[in-house]
Amino acid sequence: MDDRPVARSPVDLPELELLKKTVSLTPEDERYLRLIAEVLADQLEEVLDAWFRPHPHLYHYFTGSDGALDLRYVEAVRKRSGQWILDTCRRPYDQAWLDAVHEIGLRHHRTKKNQTDSVASVPHVPLRYVIAFIYHTTEMIKPFLSKKGHAAADVRKMADAWSKSVILQVALWSHVYAVDGDW
Repeated sequence: MDDRPVARSPVDLPELELLKKTVSLTPEDERYLRLIAEVLADQLEEVLDAWFRPHPHLYHYFTGSDGALDLRYVEAVRKRSGQWILDTCRRPYDQAWLDAVHEIGLRHHRTKKNQTDSVASVPHVPLRYVIAFIYHTTEMIKPFLSKKGHAAADVRKMADAWSKSVILQVALWSHVYAVDGDW
């Protein structure tokens, strides 16, 4: 997550704790997330290639008003996505993290999409694609987790911890998309 100021999340820490319980994110998972950061730190570009390449239909959300792909925008988002991977694994899940996660939701929604990079792109990423991308984000990371020689059981625990965190964050991002009172 970058250093720009972000708004306070409308989700409070007790609700975050309930969501963590709901996805069964435990202190052991948090230890495995820190291990993931070590495993992926030198593989970020390859992970991002695996995430970005197979979905050309999603490039639509990186196009300018002329319909052409804005490569500067793609690269800025890739850079932030790499940092998001590391922050997901390294940062404590406290108020600052909760606020940063809320900001990511805002940046996918018409509320703030395009503002961070001052681009004139498609104004909104529909929630259906944010939710549907969970599978790809969690499955495509698995081969990278096994590249450092960890035991299969540890790789499985890393993958489980990653999946729980991604699901938790998408649940938090969805707050922006919900009508007041429905989240």
